[in-house]
Amino acid sequence: MPVNYMTEEGFNKLQAEIHYLETIRRPEISAQIADARDKGDLSENAEYDAAKEAQGIMEAKLAQLKHQLASARLISESQVSTENVQIMNKVKILNMITKAVMTYTLVSDSEANIKEGKISVSTPIAQGLMGKKVGDKVEIKVPSGTMSFEILDISL
Repeated sequence: MPVNYMTEEGFNKLQAEIHYLETIRRPEISAQIADARDKGDLSENAEYDAAKEAQGIMEAKLAQLKHQLASARLISESQVSTENVQIMNKVKILNMITKAVMTYTLVSDSEANIKEGKISVSTPIAQGLMGKKVGDKVEIKVPSGTMSFEILDISL
């Protein structure tokens, strides 16, 4: 089982989502199934079919989240250096072609959220930045071609 490195914040969010699914969502779906079952013939009962499908989707998601939690390893900021790029670092980069400056925080796959500026360490950009230092220039192959970046800053 591959290790899933994550922050304490990400770990807590994962636990909260599992708790929600187990204590609130699962009973809601069970009640919907029971209500639909009470309406009679199950062979032509769309409500029953929909509730059973929702139950299957929810249980699959719950199993996936529990798997992520089981493989989670917490990383604290005290373990992270800013000497070179690594998980949990906030990296400020300059696109050498467009001159756009972007800042990303490198996080685990489960914590990635581009709207918050958090990219997964498994993305091509993060992979190309890993291990590099401030001032390094990197060429990163992305689906649309090759991009050139300069690392301006590494912080927590």
